[in-house]
Amino acid sequence: MKKQTAGRDSLGKFAPKFAELNDDVLFGEVWSREDKLSLRDRSLVTLCVFMGKGLVDSSLEYHLMNAKNNGITKEEMAEIITHAAFYAGWPNAWAVFNMAKKVYGDDDEGGDE
Repeated sequence: MKKQTAGRDSLGKFAPKFAELNDDVLFGEVWSREDKLSLRDRSLVTLCVFMGKGLVDSSLEYHLMNAKNNGITKEEMAEIITHAAFYAGWPNAWAVFNMAKKVYGDDDEGGDE
């Protein structure tokens, strides 16, 4: 896993301890525990938590790209969001679907089945 620097890059001068915890603990120690839970599964869990909390900002987009890079296919992502919609909220699902379409490169606007 490559060294995470997003925290230091964004908040290093303003909140150095938070940046350190973000980069070294969350993305360094927690995400690297692949012997306990795969990166793919960690991505799935993280996306569902973000969706459940209604967090649909650039951090969700990062985690959608991460999920794609960790092997979650477009079809699986659609199923994950559909399933989570019943627990996390329908409007949240719409927001995540719209962002996932950008990340997965889906130009299909749907509607003609």
